[in-house]
Amino acid sequence: MKNMTQPNTIHYELNAGVFNWELAPGKTIEAWGFNQQVPGPVLKARRGDTLVVKVKNNLDEPTLVHWHGIRLPASMDGTGEMQKPIAPGEEFEYRFVVPDAGTFWYHSHANETVQMERGMYGALVVTDEQDPATDGERVFLVDDMKLSADHSFTKPGWFIPRMVERHDGREGNTLLLNGKELPILDMAAGQTERWRFINAASARYFVLHLGGREFRIIGTDGGLLESPRTVTEALIIPGERLDIVAGPFEAGELFSIESLPYNRKTFVKAKRQSFGMIQVGEPKPSVAFIPDTLRKIMPLALPDATVTRKVKFSVEASLKNGMDFLVNNDMHVNDKPVRVGELQVWEVSNASGMDHPFHLHGFFFQVIEENGKAPGFLAWKDTYNLPPKSTVKIAWLPDNRPGIWMYHCHILEHHEAGMMANFEVIDGTTSPVETTQTSGHHCHR
Repeated sequence: MKNMTQPNTIHYELNAGVFNWELAPGKTIEAWGFNQQVPGPVLKARRGDTLVVKVKNNLDEPTLVHWHGIRLPASMDGTGEMQKPIAPGEEFEYRFVVPDAGTFWYHSHANETVQMERGMYGALVVTDEQDPATDGERVFLVDDMKLSADHSFTKPGWFIPRMVERHDGREGNTLLLNGKELPILDMAAGQTERWRFINAASARYFVLHLGGREFRIIGTDGGLLESPRTVTEALIIPGERLDIVAGPFEAGELFSIESLPYNRKTFVKAKRQSFGMIQVGEPKPSVAFIPDTLRKIMPLALPDATVTRKVKFSVEASLKNGMDFLVNNDMHVNDKPVRVGELQVWEVSNASGMDHPFHLHGFFFQVIEENGKAPGFLAWKDTYNLPPKSTVKIAWLPDNRPGIWMYHCHILEHHEAGMMANFEVIDGTTSPVETTQTSGHHCHR
């Protein structure tokens, strides 16, 4: 539901609840989601708009909504460190400016391994007059669900399945593109479209492949790249976004939007799998124009910049849990604060034998070095893959948005099992404090 009450202020209502959702003809599940749909509605705004989103919780348990990738105040980020969870029957109004154009998303940040698995997520698209001209846009949310034969959500039973799921993260047997199993989508020949991909899965690594056809990457987490990159495949990790230009195609073509296998060193091996089909119809004239230069990204730091913090992800055997997922050798860490305006250069390493998607809340960073080498191109990121035994240096600048923030592995089961940390952004006059509830923003009936 959307209405414009005044210029540049956009109002939405999201109602979290339980409902029946048809994944495919004859296959219905009891989903949890927003506004009786999976994914939730696509929220749209222009760069610089104020977004006001009233969230009503009709679930039987508390929830929170995290605005993944948005540079907003800490009190609006949707974590339990800065916001009282929205209790059943209560509502909360999120209000923030969207300062960046790009592809973002919103999702539950409470009991995520259950709430997100069941459908509590949706897309947030912010446009800008600098966006390249295309013949159309589509948003694709990639997900999977782990369902039993009667279409109910499975729970790992005896010890080995529980350990496999704790180690791998939950990868489902039901593949979804925009909440549907293997949808067939129509596209006109001769058209060039912008496709905005969001990986909303708990743990699945998605290697985008269009049957070998070339496509151009034009954007990632923090918006447009400096120039398009032509590829035939692209990895999209959990939490990450990727904007591509697809087409033009020939009339009569039929091809899959599929994922190629990616070995992230899990017990269960990846397979080549189709998520949907594109059916190309009769041609239409094109007005698309994709320039060679999309924008300029200024580097924050050189690769040899002095490291201000080291963050290590690791996995260790545990008598209690089978395995623990650690940040700097501890679980659910309270990391030291950073100050507004002081450039951060973090060395983020993965000491484990499996991949982990690193996600930083509320801020974009640049990767300035990866395993001792400068990256091939600059991009603004908030989610980045850490292969086994790898090290990256990231640079980011804490602007004047003090409060408690978070970084974590975006494999939901790893986050839950300890691979996360909170830290405070403080201004020059503020001393670090214990976690506090934000004044002035309360849940209400």
